[in-house]
Amino acid sequence: MEDAKKCLELTPDESEAVSRVVVPEIRVGKEPSLYDLFATTGIRVDRVEPGFAVCSFKVPPRLTDKDGNLSNGAIANLVDVAGASLIYVMGLPMNVSVDMSISYVSKAKIDDELEITSKRLGQKGGYSGTSVLMRNKATGAIVAEGRHSLFRSPAASKL
Repeated sequence: MEDAKKCLELTPDESEAVSRVVVPEIRVGKEPSLYDLFATTGIRVDRVEPGFAVCSFKVPPRLTDKDGNLSNGAIANLVDVAGASLIYVMGLPMNVSVDMSISYVSKAKIDDELEITSKRLGQKGGYSGTSVLMRNKATGAIVAEGRHSLFRSPAASKL
């Protein structure tokens, strides 16, 4: 346990860098959260059709692991955001992701440009399904493929 604590401790330089970070005040429900800004800044929407969207995303250093690869957590977050964006209805509460299945196929490095394609698979009651494909634009290699299920209470639709 002590070894784990030591791994999590900041060096004096890291502590100094963190103390200089300015975090703006965010009004909950009115503005994107710090998490959303951190994880999704840089996504560009290239094409939108009903039930279909294509986005571009350049891998930033802030979302990479120690080896310089886009982290699996960042990939999962992008799959969640890209899939949920096809289901979101303005003025209604956000859907809740209830299931994601992601295949991590290849690595994406810092500054790689990715194409993220989202497709709506269907809806039954309050459940909706999406498919998200993440591909390296330069090489065509599939980085990840995900299936995503979301739920919105039927009562929320009446709000």
